[in-house]
Amino acid sequence: MQSKPYLTLADVKKVAAAAEAEAVANNWAVVIAIVDDGGHPLWLQRMDGAAPLSAHIAPAKAKTAALGRRESRIYEEMINGGRMSFLSAPEVEGMLEGGVPVVVDGHYVGAVGVSGVKSAQDAQIAKAGIAALA
Repeated sequence: MQSKPYLTLADVKKVAAAAEAEAVANNWAVVIAIVDDGGHPLWLQRMDGAAPLSAHIAPAKAKTAALGRRESRIYEEMINGGRMSFLSAPEVEGMLEGGVPVVVDGHYVGAVGVSGVKSAQDAQIAKAGIAALA
């Protein structure tokens, strides 16, 4: 039987703190969501001033990145490129940039989703959080 790494609570707190620091450094009010490899919620943080809708979008982006094992922006690009059929994909609702998978030693262990600013900025925050694991 094989074994693989997984996100511990300490890991999740480290990722969340680094993501929050990136958002604060840029004066961005966002929601940060972290999920495990099955898309199950491990963390949700809504910063002061973040839009209520972002509390739904960030976890959806994270779940999409975790289940798809790729950044959520890939789905957005596919749809924008004309593959409208992806809109019917099951369990995938956050097909917008800002969801980034967490990969440890080649294993997909979860994802971070961020919502509240421009999509590229959301992804920047997510990647800053993930970088804290290195």
